Amino acid sequence: MANDTIQLTDQLYDYLIAVSLREPDVLRRLRAETATLDRASMQMSPDTGQFLAFLIKLIGTKRAIEVGVFTGYSSLAIALALPDDGQLIACDVSDEWTAMGRRFWQEAGVNHKIDLRLAPAVQTLQQLIDEGHQNSFDFIFIDADKPNYATYYEQAYRLVRPGGLICIDNVLWHGRVLDESRQDEGTQAIRVLNKNLYTDERVDLSLVPIGDGVTMLRKR
Repeated sequence: MANDTIQLTDQLYDYLIAVSLREPDVLRRLRAETATLDRASMQMSPDTGQFLAFLIKLIGTKRAIEVGVFTGYSSLAIALALPDDGQLIACDVSDEWTAMGRRFWQEAGVNHKIDLRLAPAVQTLQQLIDEGHQNSFDFIFIDADKPNYATYYEQAYRLVRPGGLICIDNVLWHGRVLDESRQDEGTQAIRVLNKNLYTDERVDLSLVPIGDGVTMLRKR
C-alpha cells in the first residue's frame, strides 16, 4: 500500500492502457479521426471514457446527461454502456463537431439512445428543470466551457436523483490550477469550483487523477 498517488510516466501509462483498456473498435476509430483535428487536445483519454462507462454500469444508469459533446467520443462511450432503453441527452452548440460523432453513433447502433440538443447547455438544462425533470437523472457528465462550470453544476445538482452521480472533467486543468501566473477566466473558474465543491455538504466527493482530473459527486 502507498500513502500517495503514483506518478505516471509515459511508459507506465502505456502499460496501464495495455493491461486495462477494452476499447471497442468503433470508439478507437472515432478517437483516431478526432486526433487529426486542430483541436484534438479537447478529446478525452480512452481510459477516462472507460471509467465513465464503468460508473454508468455500476449504478444502473438509464437516464444520463452530457454537457459538452465535441466529436462525440464520450457520448458514444456513455451510450454503449447504457441499456437498450437508456437515454443520453447530449448538449452542445456545434453542428460541425457533433456531425463526426453522429456518424459513429449510427454505425455503433446507439443513435436511438442519444438525444442531441444543439443549443447553449445552460438553456437546455434549464428547460429540463422547467419541464419538471428534477431528481430524475442517474448520471451527468460535465465537460464544456469552464466559465460556466459552476452554473452547469448547480443545474445538474437539481436534475440528478439522490444517489446519482455528477462527474466533472478537467478539474486539474493540466496543472494550471497551481500556476498563480494563470489568471484567465477559465482557470479561475475551475479553482473556485474545486474550492466550493470541497465544502458542498449536499454531496459526497472524490477527485480522481485520471485524464485531466475527474471529480465525482454523489448526491446525498
